[in-house]
Amino acid sequence: MNLETLLMELSAAAGISGREERAAQIIIDLFAQGEGAQWISEFSQDRLGNIILRKQGQGPQPPRLMLAAHIDEIGLIVTEMDQGFLRFSCVGGIDQRVLLGQEVIVHGREDLPGIIGAKPPHLQEPEEKNKAVKLKDLIIDLGLPEEKVRSLVQIGDPITIRRDCCALKNSLYAGKAMDDRAGVVALVDCLRRLKERHHQAEVVAVVTVQEELGVRGARVSSYGLNPDLGLALDVTHGDMPGLADYEAFKLGQGPVIVTGPQVHPQIFKTLKAAAEAANIKYQVEAEVTPRGTDAYALQMAQAGVATGLVCIPLRYMHTAVETVSLKDITETSRLLTEFIMQIDRAFVEGLKCY
Repeated sequence: MNLETLLMELSAAAGISGREERAAQIIIDLFAQGEGAQWISEFSQDRLGNIILRKQGQGPQPPRLMLAAHIDEIGLIVTEMDQGFLRFSCVGGIDQRVLLGQEVIVHGREDLPGIIGAKPPHLQEPEEKNKAVKLKDLIIDLGLPEEKVRSLVQIGDPITIRRDCCALKNSLYAGKAMDDRAGVVALVDCLRRLKERHHQAEVVAVVTVQEELGVRGARVSSYGLNPDLGLALDVTHGDMPGLADYEAFKLGQGPVIVTGPQVHPQIFKTLKAAAEAANIKYQVEAEVTPRGTDAYALQMAQAGVATGLVCIPLRYMHTAVETVSLKDITETSRLLTEFIMQIDRAFVEGLKCY
């Protein structure tokens, strides 16, 4: 399996929250019939669309560890047809400032290429010229007559930004949906690494859906699986001019291990120790709220789950040019693997709240 190829394919694939099937199919093909079938014990998919990949533990009374990374992306949805043009709204927290001029694909009865346009500056009122164009003033132009648009598009059809993944220098890759398909790639690579390892815990890797709409996929899967431990995998803000060191993390310098009220202190400590023992570079982020990641759903499942959170640094979050380092993805998968090797029944039974 080539991680670069998998990252680029997942980034380019369509899969907004609630309509993740095209991106999910890449993972399904890999684990249901492809090379990944050799790395796991069981493959399944639940009613919401979460992909559940189990790998049996080798120890007595193996504890269950749930790993979670979400495959859904932010996007758009058709809300109105206006003289052959489309009005739309956002699915998830897309940065509306970058929408004007974007190429899109409207997933109607067939995939339709379009562009997002607005009134040109020459025709704007003076008070409009120094402001970002409001969402209600943007339109999608498919280049089709109104009758054809109405025959191919329905209210509620999903829309994705049209963007291929771009390889930059120094192992950086830019594209849409790196949040959190970079995490999915790390999760997949972790399962590949575990194939050759003798681990005590049962590992249940869940590729979750609808995270961008309130961690819905992780909420139902963690409730159903009721794990002993949980580890969410997501992205955090990458370094760039204008951000303080405590606000952003360096690309290429390894995964970010998160601490805060949502993270069990023993899991945080074990993640750091595993990284140091394996000579894995890591960074630390203090975050007071788990909202916005699957860690929130994991921590609150049933009677509560001891949870950790590991993030991959990412620049330009919630745009079509989200940028990550392949080195960080690889090191994140190494960290997950080494952490898993520390988990056994005694570890779980020794967990305390403080």
